[in-house]
Amino acid sequence: MTYDCSFLSELSLEGAVSFEDSARENHAADWVAQEAGIGVTPDAVVWPESTADVSAILEAAHEQEIPVTPYAAGTSLEGNAVPLFKGISMDMTKMNDVLDVRPDDFQIDVEPGVMGNVVDETVAEHGLFFPPMPSSANLSTIGGMIINDASGQKTVKYGEVADWVLELEVVLADGTVIETGSKAVKTSSGYNLKNLIIGSEGTLGVVTRATLELEGIPEQIKGGRAVFEEMDDAAEAVFDAVRSGVDVAKIELIDPLAGEMANAYFDTGLPDAPMIFVEFHANHGIDEEIEFCRAIFESHDVERFEIAEEERMDELWRARNELAFAVQQYDPDLSPRHPGDVTVPISKYPDIIRYAKELGEEYDILLPCFGHAGDGNVHYAALVDPDDEEMVEDAEEIYGAIVEKAIEWGGTATGEHGIGMGKRKFLELEHGEGGVEAMRAIKRALDPKDILNPGKMFPETEDEGVRVNL
Repeated sequence: MTYDCSFLSELSLEGAVSFEDSARENHAADWVAQEAGIGVTPDAVVWPESTADVSAILEAAHEQEIPVTPYAAGTSLEGNAVPLFKGISMDMTKMNDVLDVRPDDFQIDVEPGVMGNVVDETVAEHGLFFPPMPSSANLSTIGGMIINDASGQKTVKYGEVADWVLELEVVLADGTVIETGSKAVKTSSGYNLKNLIIGSEGTLGVVTRATLELEGIPEQIKGGRAVFEEMDDAAEAVFDAVRSGVDVAKIELIDPLAGEMANAYFDTGLPDAPMIFVEFHANHGIDEEIEFCRAIFESHDVERFEIAEEERMDELWRARNELAFAVQQYDPDLSPRHPGDVTVPISKYPDIIRYAKELGEEYDILLPCFGHAGDGNVHYAALVDPDDEEMVEDAEEIYGAIVEKAIEWGGTATGEHGIGMGKRKFLELEHGEGGVEAMRAIKRALDPKDILNPGKMFPETEDEGVRVNL
């Protein structure tokens, strides 16, 4: 269905509006949808520059029942920003101001279009940083991180983005502007609407301002890697380190196949073996913590445990940070199918790694596994020839089996990427019929006309004319 969005030109907006084909086509897909050759062209694109703009757009769209899909950097991995029902793509990237920095309170106020790395660059002069930043900080906006409840390599020590958001300004579907949370570090006042908005994937409201909590940059930072002969030993070493209370800021697992892909992408010289990358943050006693970790790894037959020189830290982490691109570029005849991000209780981490690798071998499909091991997270992707129907079907079976096994073991279908388009079918399996109906009730209450990012989260809202699945 095509919508008449000409009313946007009649609004007194500070930002721009476009009905041009080029602008509309540039907002038809996000990163993963584009890679899958999937896109839905919106009827109009609008770039608000203020909360007042967002409010005016949503109020008018609500009145005329026209869908609005928030869009930022377009780097989401579940088709979160694809405008499935057409209508308006609301690009938030022009709302990119740092509004205030309060180093004495360890706080920063930003608009949603601010890139993640800008936050750290802005507060570094005060000796501060934003700990839960995902690896894609230089490619992702703060608004996108909040609305998908992102997390990253340092989650094992610092938690996810939701743990560091203090206050939000949000525009609801009908244009109403609300504030949720508090600049105080805790509040028991009223419903926790802030955490309802976080992770809602643009289906309940549009974030226009965020107050983030910051942390002091540690005086001591050291990192390195451990090399193992067997994958099981590496996975068990991760579990043992976390269970034993090693104070580690990053602990990342890379299987031999993922290492091979990293070497092919930028010649990192990684060994052909399972690896754990680690980083430690402390203000004192960091060497003792490293030796504690070393002792645990040695009990799992570690072959080498190396701590990098400070000037080589960036080089050390480059291989991990760019693995998604390495997987994508590994074989021109193969494409990664479904970027998985299941997360399980840490005691089940070795089991889920073992299960995933066994499935890859059973179906004879390349299935690299890596991820934020310390919080039980696994990233994986089956590489397939998109023209080989049997291979694609096998990849779908692998993907679904891993997700279902993670949920069976008390985990989640998605630790970071969100539900979006790709994981809708697993929502009820994870949360139960009653849980999902409660979510639907919240959606109906805050967005009764279903104009905000329709077609996401709930499979039954998929447009009959747009049969799109990742």
